[in-house]
Amino acid sequence: MDELLKNVNISVNSELYLKDPESSALGKKIVGHGIHLMDRVGFEKFTFKKLGVEINSNESSIYRYFENKHKFLVYITNWFWGWKEFQMTVSTFGISDPEEKLIKGIEVMTHPVVEDIRFKHINEVALNKIIINESSKSYLTKEVDSENKDGYFSVYKRLVKRTAAMINEVAPDYRFPLSLSSMILDGALHQNFLKEHFTSITDCNQNVRASDYFKDLVIKTLNMKDNG
Repeated sequence: MDELLKNVNISVNSELYLKDPESSALGKKIVGHGIHLMDRVGFEKFTFKKLGVEINSNESSIYRYFENKHKFLVYITNWFWGWKEFQMTVSTFGISDPEEKLIKGIEVMTHPVVEDIRFKHINEVALNKIIINESSKSYLTKEVDSENKDGYFSVYKRLVKRTAAMINEVAPDYRFPLSLSSMILDGALHQNFLKEHFTSITDCNQNVRASDYFKDLVIKTLNMKDNG
């Protein structure tokens, strides 16, 4: 298992790039430095021209990989959710008890992000900040329906359905597994945003994590046993 995990790749919809950035050193450099730049300046001020300066390469070289910065944002957002799905798969593998499995899944989805040494060209901590602050801009667009049909958000939707399936295992009669699942994924991002920017309207802080809130919510909503 350990040997297999060393060689894992996160699959991203090929519609999001012109040339697979994972296929070359330059492509990985574009993604890695692009994440750092967007984390630093924000999506609105992020440009391929600035990224070209960061990587000492022509702006045109970046356009050979990505059509525009919107698709770059959707690409790294997809990568993030694919990485989260990978983490959930590894963390819940071999857990037979449905309640224990669901709680572990919630922990994976809501815990603070740390760097994953298996993907050296990507700083997951910086990427997580982008997902918290910028990921809604990947779908709050006029083109969201057509992009959805093209599978731009399939990884995120798959993860929501996977979590909903775990909810169904615990509470087959619960009427809103998909709504609860999507609320957990999106709510964790929102609570972390509030913790950083609007501290007066969240209970999350340095001592109370978003995972504490969502585990408590799910345990009480589904009438699960609380193992502390």
